[in-house]
Amino acid sequence: MAGMKPQDEIEGMLCGQLIATHRAVMECYRRAAIGKQTFEGWRGSLNQASKLSRTYAALAETLGRHRGKGQQRITVEHVNVHAGGQAIVGAVTPGLRSDQKLEEQSSATREIAHEPGIPMRSSNPERETVPVANGARKAPV
Repeated sequence: MAGMKPQDEIEGMLCGQLIATHRAVMECYRRAAIGKQTFEGWRGSLNQASKLSRTYAALAETLGRHRGKGQQRITVEHVNVHAGGQAIVGAVTPGLRSDQKLEEQSSATREIAHEPGIPMRSSNPERETVPVANGARKAPV
């Protein structure tokens, strides 16, 4: 486990599971290699080893993703821009203009994201209206 160098508790648990799974796989292969064994015993050991090997691969992939090695990378090789079209080549952050200050951008995002809702009517007309989810406004029926 020291060779795997876990960085946090999650990595420690995954490394422990990897070690235990590897040990179980090797035990299944050892049992399959026993000379005087029935066909069913041999097949059962190999089936278990196969399942455990897939589990080991999934755990190793999970550990890699947790460590940040599982990020996808997309490469665009050809860009066609037809007459009247526009294209940007480079890193683009959606929703931000380059001429805005950071404070203006964050407040503009909050203003756009917040749209007060209209209270819903109650199914019982004698009762008050149902308040908006955040409880900001109530209106009579």
